[in-house]
Amino acid sequence: MGTVRVDTVTVKKVETEAESEPPPYGGRSATVTAPLYAVETENSTPLVSAQPQIVRHQSFSPEAQVEFRRRFFPKAKQSDWNNWHWQMRNRIHSFESLERFITLTEDERAAFEGRASTLPLSMTPYYLSLLSPEAENDPIRRCIVPRADEWNRSEDEDHDPLGEESDSPMPGLVHRYPDRVLFLATNLCSTYCRYCTRSRIVGLATPGSARKSRWARCINYIRQHTEVRDVLISGGDPLTLSDDEIDWLLNELRAIEHVEILRIGTKVPAVMPQRVTDRLISVLRRYHPLFLSLHFTHPAELTPDSRRACEKLADAGIPLGSQTVLLKGINDDIDVMKPLFHGLLKMRVRPYYLYQCDRIPGSAHFKTPVSAGLEIIRGLRGHTTGYAIPQYVIDAPNGGGKIPLLPHDCLGRENGSILLRNYTDRVFKYPDSASDACDADHTALRA
Repeated sequence: MGTVRVDTVTVKKVETEAESEPPPYGGRSATVTAPLYAVETENSTPLVSAQPQIVRHQSFSPEAQVEFRRRFFPKAKQSDWNNWHWQMRNRIHSFESLERFITLTEDERAAFEGRASTLPLSMTPYYLSLLSPEAENDPIRRCIVPRADEWNRSEDEDHDPLGEESDSPMPGLVHRYPDRVLFLATNLCSTYCRYCTRSRIVGLATPGSARKSRWARCINYIRQHTEVRDVLISGGDPLTLSDDEIDWLLNELRAIEHVEILRIGTKVPAVMPQRVTDRLISVLRRYHPLFLSLHFTHPAELTPDSRRACEKLADAGIPLGSQTVLLKGINDDIDVMKPLFHGLLKMRVRPYYLYQCDRIPGSAHFKTPVSAGLEIIRGLRGHTTGYAIPQYVIDAPNGGGKIPLLPHDCLGRENGSILLRNYTDRVFKYPDSASDACDADHTALRA
């Protein structure tokens, strides 16, 4: 194949900075200095990316959390606060109760006036204590407090954006990939994220007897399908189940000879770390190889409590990976993502996936362009350890599955060599006259 001409590209970096305001509860606000990139090519006028998001958040303060508990839960002891059953019983479920804790904006009030959301409202007292009661753009607040934007719907949105139901042989099971299944063990979460890909089903109550019957049918399907070697238990959040239920479910699955790997998807360490008890650890450690896929969104979630929960799980020999959803104005910035991924590694959690936000109804205010995710990956590569760089993926609509994306640093071919761009934007030639795969890939992208 012939030589592909490579356009000359110049990247200019301009630093921008914004003043920070003092947050409530005596926390410390973070002023983010975000790079603004102007890209110039031979054949175009300069293009400037969208203005960077300035993200402010409270840093965790144990004293502030104690004050939060004393103010809003005066009868609760520290032992109550640290009890996950107490956290579940005292979840905030309505706007009327939420008004006790935060000053609602007109936009937030409009989300509930005269309508009932398809996605329920729920948050643990612990997680609520991390957000700002005044700053409406607080990252945690934006993740869990509804806004009127949820009622703006577009044609490209879908209640089942990943097409899970079309790959579901029975309720509670998704068999999309040849050697693994998704086991939806529960519809319950302790805290509901407003961008949840399963907003169509979470919060729907299932009686315990019906749940066990459904589990039995799913387990029997897995037992009959010997190609299944990997089972991901998700929901909802499986760690909202009791220790005995988790034990029963893991024991049944581990008894299937061809099931090699068990995984659990959970946001518990971020939203209710009190759930990671010694008894839960004693249950989980009996079922190796067992992996946990955690869900962390922002550095504000990396508290001493979440760190202790992750360390207990890691000490039990359970590999931990984190799945982060890219969200506009919350974490779509390298200066937010890098501290998040570095903090996770220090907690022995490997950044695993960075997801493009799924197209659930009313999610447009969370969506970023794909270029934002690619820019974050490019800003990480070469500037931090490879362990801190997740795979950026789009879970393709209508059952297409996860498709990884990378910045296009294979620029083409020249005289039998591949042209490669490194993290400093320098271009290197790698002799590879026998291969034209990179050339073909580059041509397809230019087309």
